[in-house]
Amino acid sequence: MEFRSLFLGDVEAVPGYWIRWQTFICALVIVVPAVAAAVVAARARAEPLRAFDLWAPCWAGMHPAWLLAYRGLVSLGMLWLLSRMVLGRGLVAFYFYTQWTFALVTVYFMIGTIMSAHGCWIYSKTPILHDEEANRVKDTVEQNNPVTIPFTTKKNKNVVRLQRYCELQAEGKRAGFLGYTMQLVYQTSAGAALLTDLVFWAVLVPYSSSKYFSINPIMSCMHSLNAVFLLIDTFLNNLPFPWFRMAYFVFWSCTYVAFQWILHACGFSWWPYPFLDLDTPWAPLWYLSMALIHVPCYGLYWLMIRAKNSLCPKYFPNSFIKIQGTKLTTP
Repeated sequence: MEFRSLFLGDVEAVPGYWIRWQTFICALVIVVPAVAAAVVAARARAEPLRAFDLWAPCWAGMHPAWLLAYRGLVSLGMLWLLSRMVLGRGLVAFYFYTQWTFALVTVYFMIGTIMSAHGCWIYSKTPILHDEEANRVKDTVEQNNPVTIPFTTKKNKNVVRLQRYCELQAEGKRAGFLGYTMQLVYQTSAGAALLTDLVFWAVLVPYSSSKYFSINPIMSCMHSLNAVFLLIDTFLNNLPFPWFRMAYFVFWSCTYVAFQWILHACGFSWWPYPFLDLDTPWAPLWYLSMALIHVPCYGLYWLMIRAKNSLCPKYFPNSFIKIQGTKLTTP
């Protein structure tokens, strides 16, 4: 698709396109959620994010290097896919919400790789306990009761790793700016990835017949691997996922729609998604539907994390480490 094919030469026709009742209602559908999200983001308060939450796996038998390797490989793979898309279509590739979201997920894995590398360095500097020292840690842990962990299977490895987590926790070191950015990008990406894949496979693929719309292997990967990669990382990581941060997901989508409105106000003629077109009486319903779908998309991801934190301790009591508040617990 060439860039010039998206531009409308007759700019005089543009003002008439915006003077219609659908524009006002659709603008409200964008502005009201954005304002509500701003209020929620400003007022809500989450527990402080600790530095080792960014790189520590939630599995006691898993070395942090495995999470580092996974994030590094995913970063390289996503960068390759994104570069192939940009080289094939140019910057017009970022005309689509998909590329916005895919780039955001890539940024998360790149930051995650940096954090995991730093965490592995910190982890390697923590002294390793011998068996007698590990037993003393076990006794201390049981007396103070900040951590509960079964010492039945692979107890030496679990105690060694547990001791390292306890020392890092005792330091009370909070995440810095890059750490909070990573968490924000992670939670925004989670909702956006599910929204992208759902709309693509459930709406665009079955019903779109646009001459600009075609499916190829790269496009298929970009509309599936983003969510798959994030879900695997979620299964491995220990990042908190508070509900109120859906506000940033809403900001992300509102920013994209505002971006499209600005481009079309400047003379662009083609909407990348037919449900964004204002030249139909159904436009307000489409906009409202797309606004409401943000709730189940983010909510579904939130429920999957809740399920992980509820079911894994039950079925994997000797392996799963659950971090809650200021305590590190394994049921």
